[in-house]
Amino acid sequence: MSKIKEAFAKEKAFIPFITCGDPDLETTEKIIEAMAAAGADLIELGIPFSDSTAEGSVIQEGNLRALSGGVTTDKVFDIVRRVRQKVTLPMVFMTYANVVFSYGTARFLDKAAEVGVDGLILPDVPYEEKEEFAPLCEAAGLDLISMIAPTSHDRIKMIAAEAKGFVYCVSSLGVTGVRSEITTDIGAMVRLVKEANPDIPCAVGFGISTPAQAEKMAAVSDGAIVGSAIVRLCEKYGREAAGPIGEYVRSMKVAVLQKD
Repeated sequence: MSKIKEAFAKEKAFIPFITCGDPDLETTEKIIEAMAAAGADLIELGIPFSDSTAEGSVIQEGNLRALSGGVTTDKVFDIVRRVRQKVTLPMVFMTYANVVFSYGTARFLDKAAEVGVDGLILPDVPYEEKEEFAPLCEAAGLDLISMIAPTSHDRIKMIAAEAKGFVYCVSSLGVTGVRSEITTDIGAMVRLVKEANPDIPCAVGFGISTPAQAEKMAAVSDGAIVGSAIVRLCEKYGREAAGPIGEYVRSMKVAVLQKD
């Protein structure tokens, strides 16, 4: 079993996302350690990119803050290498195809595996184009995480059948961001995934920000993913963000477990 699948093996998972280097690299390390200590099961690490098309304004601004601070892909690798001395839970990179291409795909994936990353999410690479990355990910020992959207329809089973690690269920159309209400029938999406691949975990992301939303989404899936709400805390608290983010992650983990 892959390390990522293991994160879902015992209970519902909470998966926080942060943009590496927002507000700075030193704070990113503290945030990763705080999230791990607060009960995160898997952490998504965003490698900043100037044209992050899947992201809403909150994460786009986080990307720009990180890039203006001089964050590079190599500096992100260095963060992971350092954090891996203390944090054992699975970590995946979330970034864009151009970031990987410009670094050199095989070189990027080998380096990611070397520093201790377990998987990769590329929101701008559709299922039909994943063969550019999938064999190289497998060779490097990384899970290439598949995303399904409410518009995937007939493709859901096809995507799920070949999925690695976990399936990222996109709860809403459009870009990432905090939403007051999520109306997509997530349960139906998850059922289609499980029919095609009973062993693959499904986690829901895009728009989740409150414990109530996390509880609702986890009730019909294997876990909840939160990004924009955490990046907002980075913006609000800056270099003091690790404490508030740790508290937030703790509250969200309690919510996905549906315990009082």
